[in-house]
Amino acid sequence: MAAPLSGHHVAVLLGGLSSEREVSLVSGRECADALERLGARVSRVDAGRDLAQVLTALKPDVCFNALHGAWGEDGCVQGVLETLGVRYTHCGVLASALAMDKAKAKAVLAAAGVIVPGGGLFNRFDVAAGHVMAPPYVVKPNAEGSSVGVFLVFEGANSPPQAVVAPSWTFGEEVMVEPYIRGLELAVGVMDGKAMTVTEIVPAAGFYDYQAKYGEGGSEHIVPARIPPHISEKAKKLSEMAHAALGCQGVTRADLRYDDVNDVLVLLEVNTQPGMTPTSLVPEQAAAGGVDFDRLVLWITEDAYARGGAGGIASHDARQDAR
Repeated sequence: MAAPLSGHHVAVLLGGLSSEREVSLVSGRECADALERLGARVSRVDAGRDLAQVLTALKPDVCFNALHGAWGEDGCVQGVLETLGVRYTHCGVLASALAMDKAKAKAVLAAAGVIVPGGGLFNRFDVAAGHVMAPPYVVKPNAEGSSVGVFLVFEGANSPPQAVVAPSWTFGEEVMVEPYIRGLELAVGVMDGKAMTVTEIVPAAGFYDYQAKYGEGGSEHIVPARIPPHISEKAKKLSEMAHAALGCQGVTRADLRYDDVNDVLVLLEVNTQPGMTPTSLVPEQAAAGGVDFDRLVLWITEDAYARGGAGGIASHDARQDAR
């Protein structure tokens, strides 16, 4: 019996240009290995500025986009792939760009009835000069992922974070400042528009930062989360609503906070290309639902084949071609 992807040529896009490059290299490696186990001919592409020329020469059937962060996840690479006419995984141009811009995404989500935190965009020099809102609050880049460049300012803090005006700051002139929501860190994977389950994340160091997400023993994942059933259902419903409101395709992951003292649940953001590393949440949730890593990768890839381009609804002809 032939392997599911026998005869298919898949280019796995990994690495890239963002601050999340190292994570993407791991996600890409894991997905490429899975695709080879599924029978595909795999080209591993460390995505750089010459991506269009590389893909034109390779002529893959489909691109598995395992890039994370700016350029790879914000609509830019998606635009290149649309121009080349190459099928690709995950979200299209608009959904990718919208979800990456936290301020614009929050406006769309709020309009759709999704509960999001308050706050807004502020010039980074104003943020460093004095508290722009009463602590506790969170300062983070408007268009980065993996908790890169995130600062918590607690009650009693003498001054705001000065790192946002350091010469090393490369995350834009405006930063998102939001009220800090105490309580539990939650995540919900959404696959084909349907929520998987709810994961409760317990960081080893008290904050779910980059090290907690990807470091060995950085956090404990509890699946399903230890929350009341009505909150679990609400978290899944909000995540599905957010996926739909942003126009997402394939698999996404929503990050939420639950204040278990005041019974307040808010959705923080949607990740359109969730991590696929050994410590990542979406593969873990899929496994909890009986879908192993290879089957998850297969579904994501077949979903791309079933759409002419990830930016649009699959046409009848595109579905026929994928069969």
